[in-house]
Amino acid sequence: MNSRIDKDLRELREAHVISDEVSQRITDYYQAKKSGGPRKLFAIFGVLGSLLIGLGIILILAHNWDNFSRFTKTIWAFAPLVIGQLAVGFSLLKNKSRAWKEASATFLYVGIGASISLVSQIYNIPGDMPEFLMTWILLGALLVYLLRSYTAVLLHLIMATVYACNLGYFNEINPWWYLAMIAWIIPFYLRMLREQPEGNATSILNWAIPLSLAITFGAFVSEATNIVFLMYVGLFGLLYNLGKLEVFNSGKLRRNGYAIIGSLGMIYVFMLVTFEFAWAEFNPSEHLTKDIVITVGIFGMACLVLLYLASKKKLLPFNLFQYAFLIFGVIFVAQYWDFQLAVVLSNLLVFGLGIFAIRIGNLRNNFGVLNYGLLIITILVACRFFDTNIDFIVRGLLFVAIGVGFFLANYMMYRKQQKLKSKDHE
Repeated sequence: MNSRIDKDLRELREAHVISDEVSQRITDYYQAKKSGGPRKLFAIFGVLGSLLIGLGIILILAHNWDNFSRFTKTIWAFAPLVIGQLAVGFSLLKNKSRAWKEASATFLYVGIGASISLVSQIYNIPGDMPEFLMTWILLGALLVYLLRSYTAVLLHLIMATVYACNLGYFNEINPWWYLAMIAWIIPFYLRMLREQPEGNATSILNWAIPLSLAITFGAFVSEATNIVFLMYVGLFGLLYNLGKLEVFNSGKLRRNGYAIIGSLGMIYVFMLVTFEFAWAEFNPSEHLTKDIVITVGIFGMACLVLLYLASKKKLLPFNLFQYAFLIFGVIFVAQYWDFQLAVVLSNLLVFGLGIFAIRIGNLRNNFGVLNYGLLIITILVACRFFDTNIDFIVRGLLFVAIGVGFFLANYMMYRKQQKLKSKDHE
């Protein structure tokens, strides 16, 4: 254990602040925490090793593939699958460590895809990419609960995302099975949130799941009308408010992928709708019923999350980002009367979000959030240079003013933190 901690514990015992029993429990805790490091590293390198071994075998076979007979090719095609199953069976029967289970699950997951593709190539079995991905995902899905493997969950999520993108973006077919694939891992994910909310594997999924949803959402959109903006704002509003649930919001911000992706996504869409071209060709008759239903469903879920937060008294203090999707809904309706009004209101909304982010950063003494708000306003001003006739001198003065604002805001935050530190020392 750290010598400094050991010294502090000895001083606390001598001063009769803590008992010998409490001191021993603290010592045991830090020793257990320290010993967990090598196990985590072993698990990580075990997974990486399994991936490299699997890819290496595939490359070696590919180099000599044409020299093999069909029977030999078939044996090699099933070899990764058999080896992976033996490794998984050994891990389960011997109840091996987490590293063993993660490594064997990774090898078998890769082996499933390799075997399917090789057998299809050997016997010229027809099929397309979505069918191949669907088969791979279905066969590998059992590993999530069979081994309770975090890596299997992440691989399942990645493959589901690839499947949805391939089907929706390249074949223009709505990948509804993607929703079932996501639903498959939800019970496992909820157990992770309950048992180890601050774990690294949980934090990775806190980023991977909302990122997957944001990437694949466009695969369900059929028409390129401006209702797409409303749909995406609803999605990002839902993600942001999910990030405000206690299980996510109580930890460190960098672990809260829902709030960060939701906030960045909303700002990105809002920046687009500050331009006139986003509203100029508005035609309500082009909206498909499916798009309207998806939009209403997304907004409904986001509102339900807001109501839940309100019931838990988690909506105070006021946070403009949590209501931004509803405000944009009003702006979207306003374009029925005048799209210029929608443009002006969108600019005001973005400016308000920037000011609010600066305020949050100042209250929390957070440089990151403070500069995020300043960056929002800077990008908004830069965007207006493209569709307004402003003299270059005025543009230069505006950027100088923004630069001075960046410096002053950060300097005042620094002075504030120094004063708080000096008070703590007193």
